[in-house]
Amino acid sequence: MKYSLPKSIATLAEQVVRENTAAGRLIATAESCTGGMVAAAITEVPGSSAVLHAGFVTYSNEAKTKILKVSDELIDTFGAVSIAVVWAMAQGALKVSNADIAVAISGIAGPDGGTEQKPVGTVVFAVAERGQDPEQVVADKVQFGSDKSRADIRVAATLHALNLLLPTQP
Repeated sequence: MKYSLPKSIATLAEQVVRENTAAGRLIATAESCTGGMVAAAITEVPGSSAVLHAGFVTYSNEAKTKILKVSDELIDTFGAVSIAVVWAMAQGALKVSNADIAVAISGIAGPDGGTEQKPVGTVVFAVAERGQDPEQVVADKVQFGSDKSRADIRVAATLHALNLLLPTQP
């Protein structure tokens, strides 16, 4: 069986590899609801070893705390699907890797697990760069829609995360 990415993901992953190679940046991913899809998309691209340093799938809260050193208190206070937690995940991915940039993703892909405050389709993202002031939070919360399928939400989240890994233009 041949694995094939949606064309939109494959095209964007190629751009991420190309532009980060040119910028000389190493990438780390810290993924929850996407289950490694961002790292998988990058590794589908020939030459991805020049940019992908590490991919962490921290689906459980325990994995977030043990692997990425996210505090239990942070998860208990704000929940795993929060800006605070994904920011800590991105910072943790930088600390345990040699990457220059890390993207973190956590969300509720459904079909269940949503609440009134955080409905299905809610996904939070954070980006951390080595040398950046850790107080400067670069994060995003997106509601992809509770009417979308689990697969659609995960694909949309993967696309969003890949976009966050593109170097900003001066």
